[in-house]
Amino acid sequence: MKIRNITDVDGFFKVIDSCEGKVELITGEGDRLNLKSKLCQYVSLATILKMDAEISELELVAYEAEDTERIIKFLMMQN
Repeated sequence: MKIRNITDVDGFFKVIDSCEGKVELITGEGDRLNLKSKLCQYVSLATILKMDAEISELELVAYEAEDTERIIKFLMMQN
């Protein structure tokens, strides 16, 4: 799923942490980063901070249907 305009980065990572299955961030180069990993979250956060604390667009893969629903619910609350 492609997501855009996340301004609550802390809330976003809390939702990711609450997911039961694997959640991956797909980079522009096609690399898959495990967002459940704190190290990958820190790398992602550093990138976000360089982009003025707003994520313009990310591609995520959530392997559990419940996790996808959690992320979508969070995104809907953002708007």
